[in-house]
Amino acid sequence: MRQWILAAFLLILPLTSFAAPVRIKDLANFDGVRGNDLIGYGLVVGLNGTGDSLRNAPFTEDIMAGLLERLGVNVTDEAFRPKNVAAVIVTAALPPFARSGSQIDVSVAAIGDAKSLLGGTLVMTPLNAADGEIYAVAQGAVLSGGAEASGDAAKVVLGVPTTGTIPSGARVEREVNFDFSSMTTMRIALRNPDFTTAARMEAAINNDLGSGVAELLDAGTITIDSTRLGRVNPARLVGRIENITVQPEAPARVVVDHKSGTIVMGDNVRVSRVAVSQGNLTIRVREAPAVSQPNPFSFGETVVVPRTQAEITQEPGIGFAEISGETSLSDVVEGLNALGVKPRDLIDILKAVHAAGALHAEFIVR
Repeated sequence: MRQWILAAFLLILPLTSFAAPVRIKDLANFDGVRGNDLIGYGLVVGLNGTGDSLRNAPFTEDIMAGLLERLGVNVTDEAFRPKNVAAVIVTAALPPFARSGSQIDVSVAAIGDAKSLLGGTLVMTPLNAADGEIYAVAQGAVLSGGAEASGDAAKVVLGVPTTGTIPSGARVEREVNFDFSSMTTMRIALRNPDFTTAARMEAAINNDLGSGVAELLDAGTITIDSTRLGRVNPARLVGRIENITVQPEAPARVVVDHKSGTIVMGDNVRVSRVAVSQGNLTIRVREAPAVSQPNPFSFGETVVVPRTQAEITQEPGIGFAEISGETSLSDVVEGLNALGVKPRDLIDILKAVHAAGALHAEFIVR
């Protein structure tokens, strides 16, 4: 058998089952302990002629004129055409339990036809939540990860210069009204719902805190009744629960990314007895036209004579290979690789085995 060399665009990762226990904080979230998305509309100034062209983005001129008028500068009926201003959308995530005065990171993205935000400064921008209230105010120098250089006949762009970030660029002005200390019951939401994992989590919590404290509701939810523990601080209780370890159940799953040729598979994947046959058919059509020119001082015409070469090649593949029952997918892939099956063909074979009902796993194609 030929030695199979791993192609650069194919990556096969076996996902072994969780042998070691995992903390609950790494498997689930506590109900109510969540962030909130913020959004705002503002201006970035100080650009080196790479801002919005106000003919295509008139909203930039309107907000800039309003800003200057609030600062006492009258620009009415003036030829106001700056090229160093860009309208942007500012987004941020308000973390849970954020207090007034704390600072959070913000992201900035141009919404007009600005060429770059490099070197710009975001002017004071209020950030609103879904309820319409202002929770933070953003301002500061924009750090753009892209770069752009252009000349008369060429242009080079590295990254995305029309987006950027401002580390600690927003200051929290309003706190979320959430009294965590008064909660007597709370819910734990699994990030990947699974009945087996949820049942193990319920048993681990009850073994650590006492019987009846945790109750399984469904594959993704567990309730905690702190009244069974008497008077207890909810924050201390959550800190104790989230460090309890549980051995999660890994589902049998195969994920295939056909664009990059990546295959990710779980250790619990099994393949039933099946026969596989694979071969490649290649059709090549080549055009090699020839030019026929008349002799000098003759009355002939130049004629292009078409010449076409067409061929069909049957590349060697694998004949009928039988796979015995209860074989792991990693063994099957290893055997196909040893036979010299190409990466794209390997993905097609896995699709066909799944369609035949012999691949016992959730098959996801991206």
